[in-house]
This record gives sequence, C-alpha cells and structure tokens, in this order.
Amino acid sequence: MKEQVIFVRNYILRFLYKAILQKIFFLQDPEIIHDRMLNVGRFLGKFSLTRWLVSLLFSYQDKTLSQEILGIKFANPIGLGAGFDKDAVLTDTLPGVGFGFIEVGSITGEACAGNLKPRLWRLKKSKALVVNYGLKNEGSEAIAKSLKGKTFKIPLGTNIAKTNSPNTVKVENGIADYAKAFKEFVQIGDYFTVNISCPNAYGGQPFTDATRLDKLLQRLDEISTKKPIFLKLSPDLSQSEIDRILAISNKHQVAGFICSNLTKNRNNRKIKDSVDGTEGGMSGKVVEDLANNLISYIYRKTKGKFVIIGLGGVFCAEDAYKKIKLGASLVELITGMIFEGPQVISEINQGLVKLLKKDGFGNISQAIGKDN
Repeated sequence: MKEQVIFVRNYILRFLYKAILQKIFFLQDPEIIHDRMLNVGRFLGKFSLTRWLVSLLFSYQDKTLSQEILGIKFANPIGLGAGFDKDAVLTDTLPGVGFGFIEVGSITGEACAGNLKPRLWRLKKSKALVVNYGLKNEGSEAIAKSLKGKTFKIPLGTNIAKTNSPNTVKVENGIADYAKAFKEFVQIGDYFTVNISCPNAYGGQPFTDATRLDKLLQRLDEISTKKPIFLKLSPDLSQSEIDRILAISNKHQVAGFICSNLTKNRNNRKIKDSVDGTEGGMSGKVVEDLANNLISYIYRKTKGKFVIIGLGGVFCAEDAYKKIKLGASLVELITGMIFEGPQVISEINQGLVKLLKKDGFGNISQAIGKDN
C-alpha cells in the first residue's frame, strides 16, 4: 500500500512539474531560475513545518538501499552533485527532498565571482546543460563560517577547487589555494572531494598532470583529517592519463573517484542542439556514456579497490542502476532533477528497490560492479 501511495504521489508531482512548472521555467534564463530556486529552498529549510512538508512530498525510504561506505552511513545511494548548492545554503532542505547525501561547492580558497554572464544554457533536445560558471562561490572562509557547528541529517561532502583567478595559475599558488579551502573544512562534513577537473577556470586542469597531482596530494596529506578524500575526474581524459592518476592516488590518501565532471568535447553524437555561442562544459545525457566508461574502466583496472561515485546523465532508476552495476557505490545527479523535477529522487530510489528485487539482491551493495 505504501509503495502505491508513493507512486501516485510521484506521478502527480511529475505531471505538475512537466506540464506546468518546467514550461514556465524553461521560458526564462536558466541562471535566474536557479537563483530563485535556491531562495525558495533556503526559505523551506528555515522552519520545521516547511521541512516536514518537503519530506512529506518527496521523501522515500527502504532498508535495501542503505549501506555503510568508508565508515559513513548512507540511507540511499542517490546524492546531489556539486555545482547546484555552491554556497551550501540548502543543507537543511535537501534531506527532505529524498537525497541520501549531498555535495556542496565547488568551494575555493578565495571568494570568486565566476565567469561573465551568460554562463548557463539549456540543451533541451539533448537533455543537457552547458555550464560556464567558473567556480562561482563565496569562498572557503565565509562558507565554513556559515556551516560551523551545524549538524547534518545526511552525509555532507565538501567539494574544493582552486580559485578561478590568474593568481592561482602557478602550481605553488594553486596548491596553496586548495590547501586553504581544505583546512577550513577539516571539521565540517563527512568527506572531501578534490575537484581537479573544472573545465571553466584560468589555467585549465593542471592537476590532471601526474607530477602536479602528486605535489597537490602530498600537501593535502600533511593536513590532518580522518575524512575520506575523493578526486573528481574529467570524462575527457585518455586512458594513459587515467592510469597515471590511479598510480599517484595509490601513493596518497585517496579513497575514491567521482566519475565524472563536465565534458568539453563538442564532437559528441548525443548533442542534438546547436551549441553555437556557448562556452564551457556539458552535463546530462551528453556526458552519460563517457561517465559510464570511466566508471567501468576504473573499477576493472583497480579491481574495486576505490569507491566510485557515478555522475552524469542520471534521469531515472535504470540510469542509476547501470552506473551501480558498472562499479559505482553511489550516484549523484543535478541535470536529471532540472529536466525531470525534484520528485525524480524518490522515483529513482523506488525504482532501484524494484530493480534489486528483480535481480534477486537483498541490498544495493550486492549490485555494485555486477556488470563488470
């Protein structure tokens, strides 16, 4: 009975979003809509009544989705990827939406205004976004201050990157900037993500180079923390580049990888819209196959040694399940929620329970890597 009620609830919410709200939203500038939704979300998180209403409308729980990874308990495997809640203003609201964890940021050493507008575009036919924010955020000190002393209902990941500035282009300066942000969040959140793959900042992606990455991780190793550390990887890396990153990661305190960030490659058969006049990396269905290939390669190459968080093109339960069966222990999304509506989190989790039962699994952890 409970499952049927939730199914009907989600069906109604999906209809309202797709038939009304999305049509209104998609007529307006995507960054304006994003900022307005942040304001709405911030308001909903302020009061116990509104938090309860959000949970009533969107939450879903099932014990077959729970797992403990790296000492962290996840009620379900679906998380919000970094890039949506850049300044960590929705940490009180998002648990009620049904996420099993959230990742905030990217957070940089210094405050950053980001790249010039426009810097966000929808590719409606491609079910994708072009993103060129350039690491816009309030900076590590201000964000850490806002979160200090707070308790979080679900695991929180803090995604750090180097400030988008000419001042951080030199390797030494870039490492110092990462270290500053890292230090601010040693006592905040449950895990770190070190973003070495932002495609929209000064100097490109210098720390995908093995020698520079070794220096960066060596510096972070010197900062005492018990929190797991993930590296967020580009989907545009060659296998030889990935192999070198894996070799360096084995020498340091890297627990896993997020596969993957945005793709800048415009020669992609899944691009069905014109991208003329846009700059930056692409998310959503455009990056899905690239992310899945990266998950599969790393899982096979390392024989499951590292924890993998899959990100890119997750719009339904089948999309998430595919990543899990390729080797991802957890899955993140952003673009799927924008195109499908906030109820998609509950839909995915409910769908995962059905898929697990169909395959004879008693827990989500049993499905990890089964197609690899």
